[in-house]
Amino acid sequence: MIINASKAVRHQVPMISLLTFLLITFCLAWGILALFIFLPEQMSALFGELTGEHPLFFLAVYAPAIAAFIVVMFYGGAAGLRRFLSRLLLWRCSFAWYAFLIIGIPLLFFGGAAVKGNLFAEPFAFSSLQALVIAMLWMAIKGPIEEFGWRGLALPLLQRKLAPFWAGLILGVIWGFWHLPAFLLSGAPQSAWTFTPFFAGTLAISVIATALYNASRGSILLPALMHFQLNNPIWPDAQPYDTYFFVAATILVVWFNRKTMFSRKGAITEVIPQTEN
Repeated sequence: MIINASKAVRHQVPMISLLTFLLITFCLAWGILALFIFLPEQMSALFGELTGEHPLFFLAVYAPAIAAFIVVMFYGGAAGLRRFLSRLLLWRCSFAWYAFLIIGIPLLFFGGAAVKGNLFAEPFAFSSLQALVIAMLWMAIKGPIEEFGWRGLALPLLQRKLAPFWAGLILGVIWGFWHLPAFLLSGAPQSAWTFTPFFAGTLAISVIATALYNASRGSILLPALMHFQLNNPIWPDAQPYDTYFFVAATILVVWFNRKTMFSRKGAITEVIPQTEN
């Protein structure tokens, strides 16, 4: 009876809830962006031109987190949501991972910029410290919030059925495809990028984030920090060459973590921890 009760708590968010999560995530984000794609004049007249700082763009970006909160609240209530959010307090991880987050990711961008030829060709993008701080704050409250959904809920559910490598790869496909409408909007940041290298980079980053997630015992904080570093405005524009460097980094991460990446043993599958961290 104790074992069964433990399993019930551990898996109180069932695998089927992944479909609910994806339905809400895609309908909310794609619905907002589709209105601006197919009814640009009407939507712009009502809400203004869509940009990366527009409230509706933020709402679309927050769709994975909103969907995760809805699912967690449905199955765990307020207490379950508190335990879910306690995963933001999980920060313990190896020094190598912190080195990758703080030093490694910038080096990948600088390497891509060097190949692109604009490492020293473009001036610093910010004219003042205030402008830099504001830009970094915008990035901190935008993309990283997605991680409540992608690594907070979707990844542990996928790892109940798949080894981490495959779970990360499949989540990368979903994650990359979810961004597609943003490439069709002139006001979105992605409109200046090419989708194919972005999609390949998303697959690579998702696999790396999976290894980080399991190494940190299910932290939401560290994947969010990684997401922030990927969007950090002080790194040089390295599109699309940064993709090659991230793919190379992924190969190394998978190789060094091959015992855990291809085995479900040790994979974190809890969405709502049994106790608050």
